[in-house]
Amino acid sequence: MYDGVINVYKEKGFTSHDVVAKLRGILRQKKIGHTGTLDPDAEGVLPVCLGKGTKLCDMLTDKTKAYRAVLLLGQETDTQDAGGQVLRRCSPEMLASLTEEKVREGVMSFVGPYDQIPPMYSALKVNGQKLCDLARAGKTVERKARPVEIFSIVIEEISLPRVTMAVECSKGTYIRTLCSDIGEKLGTGGCMESLVRTRSGSFTLEDALTLGQIEAIRDEGALEDRIVAVDEVFSQYPRLDMKPEYDRLVHNGNPFRPDQCGAKPAGPVSGDETASDLPGASGKSGGRPAQARVYDSTGLFIGIYAYRPERRWYQPVKIFAGGQ
Repeated sequence: MYDGVINVYKEKGFTSHDVVAKLRGILRQKKIGHTGTLDPDAEGVLPVCLGKGTKLCDMLTDKTKAYRAVLLLGQETDTQDAGGQVLRRCSPEMLASLTEEKVREGVMSFVGPYDQIPPMYSALKVNGQKLCDLARAGKTVERKARPVEIFSIVIEEISLPRVTMAVECSKGTYIRTLCSDIGEKLGTGGCMESLVRTRSGSFTLEDALTLGQIEAIRDEGALEDRIVAVDEVFSQYPRLDMKPEYDRLVHNGNPFRPDQCGAKPAGPVSGDETASDLPGASGKSGGRPAQARVYDSTGLFIGIYAYRPERRWYQPVKIFAGGQ
Protein backbone atom coordinates (compact mmCIF):
# COMPACT_ATOMS: atom_id res chain seq x y z
CA MET A 1 0.00 0.00 0.00
CA TYR A 2 1.18 3.52 -0.82
CA ASP A 3 1.46 6.03 2.04
CA GLY A 4 1.85 9.77 1.57
CA VAL A 5 0.52 12.42 -0.80
CA ILE A 6 0.47 12.49 -4.59
CA ASN A 7 0.03 15.74 -6.49
CA VAL A 8 -2.67 15.11 -9.09
CA TYR A 9 -3.43 17.42 -12.01
CA LYS A 10 -7.22 17.30 -12.04
CA GLU A 11 -8.34 17.55 -15.62
CA LYS A 12 -11.43 19.37 -16.80
CA GLY A 13 -14.62 17.31 -16.62
CA PHE A 14 -13.60 15.22 -13.62
CA THR A 15 -14.99 15.79 -10.15
CA SER A 16 -12.61 15.44 -7.21
CA HIS A 17 -14.48 12.24 -6.30
CA ASP A 18 -13.89 10.93 -9.84
CA VAL A 19 -10.16 11.42 -9.32
CA VAL A 20 -10.22 9.44 -6.06
CA ALA A 21 -12.27 6.64 -7.65
CA LYS A 22 -9.92 6.35 -10.63
CA LEU A 23 -6.85 6.43 -8.38
CA ARG A 24 -8.23 3.56 -6.33
CA GLY A 25 -8.23 1.50 -9.51
CA ILE A 26 -4.79 2.67 -10.68
CA LEU A 27 -3.10 2.16 -7.30
CA ARG A 28 -5.22 -0.86 -6.32
CA GLN A 29 -5.92 0.44 -2.83
CA LYS A 30 -9.02 1.79 -1.12
CA LYS A 31 -7.55 4.13 1.48
CA ILE A 32 -7.42 7.36 -0.54
CA GLY A 33 -8.86 10.82 0.11
CA HIS A 34 -8.64 14.25 -1.54
CA THR A 35 -7.87 17.51 0.21
CA GLY A 36 -10.63 19.80 -1.01
CA THR A 37 -12.93 19.84 -3.99
CA LEU A 38 -12.34 21.44 -7.35
CA ASP A 39 -15.34 22.14 -9.59
CA PRO A 40 -15.68 19.73 -12.56
CA ASP A 41 -14.90 22.56 -15.02
CA ALA A 42 -11.84 23.65 -13.04
CA GLU A 43 -8.46 22.01 -13.39
CA GLY A 44 -5.09 21.97 -11.71
CA VAL A 45 -3.50 20.95 -8.42
CA LEU A 46 -5.39 18.44 -6.29
CA PRO A 47 -3.24 16.83 -3.56
CA VAL A 48 -4.54 13.32 -2.87
CA CYS A 49 -3.69 11.49 0.35
CA LEU A 50 -2.81 7.79 0.31
CA GLY A 51 -2.80 5.19 3.09
CA LYS A 52 -1.56 6.70 6.36
CA GLY A 53 -1.47 10.01 4.52
CA THR A 54 -5.28 10.17 4.69
CA LYS A 55 -4.82 11.46 8.24
CA LEU A 56 -3.46 14.59 6.54
CA CYS A 57 -6.67 15.45 4.67
CA ASP A 58 -8.07 17.87 7.25
CA MET A 59 -4.65 19.48 7.76
CA LEU A 60 -4.03 20.11 4.05
CA THR A 61 -7.44 21.66 3.39
CA ASP A 62 -6.32 24.44 5.73
CA LYS A 63 -3.54 25.59 3.40
CA THR A 64 -3.32 28.70 1.24
CA LYS A 65 -4.45 28.20 -2.36
CA ALA A 66 -3.44 29.95 -5.59
CA TYR A 67 -5.42 30.13 -8.83
CA ARG A 68 -5.34 31.56 -12.32
CA ALA A 69 -8.84 32.67 -13.29
CA VAL A 70 -10.48 34.36 -16.25
CA LEU A 71 -13.25 36.76 -15.25
CA LEU A 72 -15.88 37.39 -17.92
CA LEU A 73 -17.60 40.73 -17.37
CA GLY A 74 -21.04 41.65 -18.65
CA GLN A 75 -23.13 38.67 -17.58
CA GLU A 76 -24.32 36.92 -14.44
CA THR A 77 -25.17 33.21 -14.22
CA ASP A 78 -26.92 31.05 -11.65
CA THR A 79 -23.71 29.06 -11.00
CA GLN A 80 -21.43 32.11 -11.09
CA ASP A 81 -19.41 30.49 -13.87
CA ALA A 82 -19.76 30.55 -17.65
CA GLY A 83 -21.34 27.09 -17.71
CA GLY A 84 -24.46 28.22 -15.86
CA GLN A 85 -27.73 29.68 -17.04
CA VAL A 86 -27.42 33.37 -17.88
CA LEU A 87 -29.57 35.44 -15.55
CA ARG A 88 -28.64 38.95 -16.68
CA ARG A 89 -26.52 40.69 -19.28
CA CYS A 90 -25.48 44.31 -19.05
CA SER A 91 -25.98 46.70 -21.93
CA PRO A 92 -23.22 46.98 -24.56
CA GLU A 93 -22.98 50.68 -23.69
CA MET A 94 -22.25 49.97 -20.02
CA LEU A 95 -19.63 47.38 -20.94
CA ALA A 96 -18.04 49.78 -23.43
CA SER A 97 -17.83 52.47 -20.77
CA LEU A 98 -15.45 50.36 -18.64
CA THR A 99 -11.86 51.53 -18.60
CA GLU A 100 -8.84 49.46 -17.67
CA GLU A 101 -8.21 51.81 -14.78
CA LYS A 102 -11.73 51.26 -13.41
CA VAL A 103 -11.41 47.49 -13.83
CA ARG A 104 -8.07 47.41 -12.02
CA GLU A 105 -9.45 49.51 -9.20
CA GLY A 106 -12.49 47.25 -8.84
CA VAL A 107 -10.48 44.02 -8.89
CA MET A 108 -7.80 45.21 -6.47
CA SER A 109 -10.40 46.47 -3.98
CA PHE A 110 -10.98 42.84 -3.00
CA VAL A 111 -7.44 42.27 -1.74
CA GLY A 112 -7.59 41.68 2.01
CA PRO A 113 -10.24 40.13 4.25
CA TYR A 114 -13.86 40.23 3.14
CA ASP A 115 -17.12 38.47 3.96
CA GLN A 116 -18.10 36.17 1.12
CA ILE A 117 -21.53 34.59 0.67
CA PRO A 118 -21.07 30.99 -0.55
CA PRO A 119 -22.74 30.18 -3.88
CA MET A 120 -25.90 28.07 -4.04
CA TYR A 121 -24.08 25.69 -6.38
CA SER A 122 -21.65 24.38 -3.78
CA ALA A 123 -21.21 21.31 -1.59
CA LEU A 124 -21.80 23.24 1.64
CA LYS A 125 -24.70 22.01 3.73
CA VAL A 126 -27.55 23.96 5.28
CA ASN A 127 -29.74 22.01 7.71
CA GLY A 128 -28.17 18.79 6.49
CA GLN A 129 -28.80 19.43 2.79
CA LYS A 130 -26.21 20.30 0.19
CA LEU A 131 -26.73 23.72 -1.32
CA CYS A 132 -26.17 22.36 -4.83
CA ASP A 133 -28.98 19.82 -4.36
CA LEU A 134 -31.33 22.59 -3.26
CA ALA A 135 -30.24 24.74 -6.20
CA ARG A 136 -30.93 21.94 -8.69
CA ALA A 137 -34.41 21.63 -7.16
CA GLY A 138 -34.96 25.31 -7.91
CA LYS A 139 -34.65 26.42 -4.29
CA THR A 140 -32.61 29.31 -2.94
CA VAL A 141 -31.88 29.56 0.76
CA GLU A 142 -30.23 32.22 2.85
CA ARG A 143 -26.50 31.69 3.35
CA LYS A 144 -24.41 33.37 5.98
CA ALA A 145 -21.40 35.32 4.78
CA ARG A 146 -18.09 33.72 5.77
CA PRO A 147 -14.82 35.54 6.40
CA VAL A 148 -12.20 34.79 3.74
CA GLU A 149 -9.03 36.59 2.76
CA ILE A 150 -7.58 37.46 -0.62
CA PHE A 151 -3.85 37.68 0.03
CA SER A 152 -2.94 38.96 -3.42
CA ILE A 153 -4.28 39.51 -6.93
CA VAL A 154 -2.03 39.98 -9.93
CA ILE A 155 -3.87 41.14 -13.05
CA GLU A 156 -2.08 39.38 -15.90
CA GLU A 157 -4.17 40.66 -18.80
CA ILE A 158 -7.16 42.89 -19.46
CA SER A 159 -8.82 42.22 -22.80
CA LEU A 160 -12.37 43.35 -22.12
CA PRO A 161 -14.75 41.81 -21.41
CA ARG A 162 -12.17 39.35 -20.03
CA VAL A 163 -9.74 39.81 -17.15
CA THR A 164 -7.05 37.18 -16.48
CA MET A 165 -5.78 37.25 -12.90
CA ALA A 166 -3.66 35.23 -10.49
CA VAL A 167 -5.25 34.99 -7.04
CA GLU A 168 -3.76 33.80 -3.75
CA CYS A 169 -6.36 33.24 -1.06
CA SER A 170 -7.34 31.55 2.17
CA LYS A 171 -9.15 28.25 2.45
CA GLY A 172 -12.90 28.38 1.83
CA THR A 173 -12.65 31.10 -0.83
CA TYR A 174 -14.84 30.61 -3.90
CA ILE A 175 -13.18 32.15 -6.95
CA ARG A 176 -16.52 31.96 -8.79
CA THR A 177 -18.03 34.16 -6.12
CA LEU A 178 -15.06 36.52 -6.20
CA CYS A 179 -15.59 36.96 -9.95
CA SER A 180 -19.31 37.57 -9.42
CA ASP A 181 -18.62 40.07 -6.64
CA ILE A 182 -16.11 41.97 -8.79
CA GLY A 183 -18.66 42.14 -11.61
CA GLU A 184 -21.29 43.44 -9.22
CA LYS A 185 -18.94 46.12 -7.92
CA LEU A 186 -18.15 47.25 -11.47
CA GLY A 187 -21.87 47.41 -12.25
CA THR A 188 -21.67 45.06 -15.24
CA GLY A 189 -22.08 41.71 -13.58
CA GLY A 190 -19.51 38.99 -14.07
CA CYS A 191 -18.82 35.29 -13.92
CA MET A 192 -15.83 32.98 -13.95
CA GLU A 193 -14.98 31.72 -17.42
CA SER A 194 -12.12 29.38 -16.52
CA LEU A 195 -10.10 28.34 -13.47
CA VAL A 196 -6.80 26.59 -12.87
CA ARG A 197 -5.53 25.91 -9.34
CA THR A 198 -1.81 26.56 -9.52
CA ARG A 199 -0.89 25.79 -5.92
CA SER A 200 -2.30 24.18 -2.81
CA GLY A 201 -0.03 24.61 0.18
CA SER A 202 3.41 23.42 -1.00
CA PHE A 203 2.03 21.47 -3.98
CA THR A 204 2.50 23.27 -7.30
CA LEU A 205 1.25 22.97 -10.85
CA GLU A 206 4.72 22.17 -12.19
CA ASP A 207 4.88 18.92 -10.20
CA ALA A 208 1.29 17.77 -10.75
CA LEU A 209 0.61 14.53 -12.65
CA THR A 210 -2.45 13.63 -14.71
CA LEU A 211 -4.12 10.30 -14.03
CA GLY A 212 -2.67 8.99 -17.30
CA GLN A 213 0.84 9.97 -16.25
CA ILE A 214 0.37 8.33 -12.84
CA GLU A 215 -0.69 5.11 -14.51
CA ALA A 216 2.31 5.17 -16.85
CA ILE A 217 4.74 5.86 -13.98
CA ARG A 218 3.16 3.00 -12.01
CA ASP A 219 3.82 0.65 -14.94
CA GLU A 220 7.46 1.79 -14.97
CA GLY A 221 7.73 0.92 -11.26
CA ALA A 222 8.76 4.47 -10.38
CA LEU A 223 5.64 5.73 -8.61
CA GLU A 224 7.16 5.72 -5.12
CA ASP A 225 9.50 8.51 -6.25
CA ARG A 226 6.53 10.77 -7.02
CA ILE A 227 4.73 10.25 -3.70
CA VAL A 228 5.56 12.78 -1.00
CA ALA A 229 6.17 11.05 2.34
CA VAL A 230 3.95 12.19 5.19
CA ASP A 231 6.76 13.79 7.16
CA GLU A 232 8.01 15.67 4.07
CA VAL A 233 4.72 17.56 3.99
CA PHE A 234 5.83 19.13 7.29
CA SER A 235 9.42 19.84 6.26
CA GLN A 236 9.02 23.48 7.37
CA TYR A 237 8.68 22.29 10.98
CA PRO A 238 11.79 21.61 13.11
CA ARG A 239 12.63 17.99 13.85
CA LEU A 240 12.76 16.39 17.31
CA ASP A 241 14.21 12.90 17.93
CA MET A 242 13.38 11.01 21.10
CA LYS A 243 15.95 9.52 23.46
CA PRO A 244 15.70 5.70 23.25
CA GLU A 245 14.44 5.28 26.82
CA TYR A 246 11.46 7.53 26.03
CA ASP A 247 10.39 6.00 22.72
CA ARG A 248 7.50 4.27 24.49
CA LEU A 249 5.93 7.66 25.24
CA VAL A 250 5.51 8.65 21.61
CA HIS A 251 4.75 5.10 20.47
CA ASN A 252 1.68 5.38 22.69
CA GLY A 253 0.88 8.91 21.54
CA ASN A 254 1.71 10.46 24.92
CA PRO A 255 3.06 13.96 25.65
CA PHE A 256 6.75 14.31 26.54
CA ARG A 257 9.03 16.86 28.18
CA PRO A 258 11.76 18.75 26.28
CA ASP A 259 14.52 16.86 28.16
CA GLN A 260 13.12 13.53 26.90
CA CYS A 261 14.02 14.21 23.28
CA GLY A 262 17.51 14.32 21.80
CA ALA A 263 17.30 17.83 20.38
CA LYS A 264 17.62 20.32 23.22
CA PRO A 265 17.69 24.10 23.31
CA ALA A 266 21.00 25.81 23.93
CA GLY A 267 21.81 25.75 27.66
CA PRO A 268 20.15 23.67 30.38
CA VAL A 269 16.42 22.99 30.32
CA SER A 270 14.76 24.27 33.46
CA GLY A 271 11.28 24.79 34.71
CA ASP A 272 11.53 28.41 33.61
CA GLU A 273 11.92 27.76 29.88
CA THR A 274 9.66 29.70 27.54
CA ALA A 275 8.14 28.58 24.27
CA SER A 276 10.72 30.53 22.27
CA ASP A 277 13.62 28.73 24.02
CA LEU A 278 12.58 25.27 22.85
CA PRO A 279 12.98 23.47 19.52
CA GLY A 280 9.80 23.66 17.50
CA ALA A 281 8.33 26.26 19.81
CA SER A 282 9.60 29.55 18.42
CA GLY A 283 6.82 31.90 17.48
CA LYS A 284 3.14 31.35 16.89
CA SER A 285 1.21 30.26 13.81
CA GLY A 286 -2.29 31.57 13.41
CA GLY A 287 -2.68 31.86 17.17
CA ARG A 288 -1.72 28.20 17.67
CA PRO A 289 1.37 26.88 19.46
CA ALA A 290 4.25 26.30 17.04
CA GLN A 291 4.68 22.69 15.97
CA ALA A 292 7.46 20.16 15.42
CA ARG A 293 7.98 16.83 13.64
CA VAL A 294 8.68 14.08 16.17
CA TYR A 295 10.62 10.86 15.46
CA ASP A 296 11.55 7.99 17.73
CA SER A 297 15.22 7.18 18.36
CA THR A 298 15.35 4.87 15.30
CA GLY A 299 14.17 7.62 12.94
CA LEU A 300 10.56 6.42 12.65
CA PHE A 301 8.26 9.38 12.04
CA ILE A 302 5.69 9.51 14.85
CA GLY A 303 3.69 12.65 14.16
CA ILE A 304 3.23 16.35 14.79
CA TYR A 305 3.52 17.73 18.31
CA ALA A 306 2.99 21.25 19.69
CA TYR A 307 4.78 22.73 22.68
CA ARG A 308 2.43 23.75 25.50
CA PRO A 309 4.25 26.30 27.66
CA GLU A 310 1.61 26.21 30.38
CA ARG A 311 2.29 22.48 30.87
CA ARG A 312 5.97 22.57 29.82
CA TRP A 313 5.59 19.62 27.49
CA TYR A 314 5.04 18.64 23.86
CA GLN A 315 1.53 17.42 23.18
CA PRO A 316 0.45 15.36 20.14
CA VAL A 317 -1.47 17.15 17.40
CA LYS A 318 -1.64 14.28 14.92
CA ILE A 319 -0.09 10.81 15.22
CA PHE A 320 0.81 8.92 12.02
CA ALA A 321 2.80 5.94 13.30
CA GLY A 322 1.26 2.61 14.20
CA GLY A 323 -2.44 2.29 14.77
CA GLN A 324 -2.94 5.75 16.27
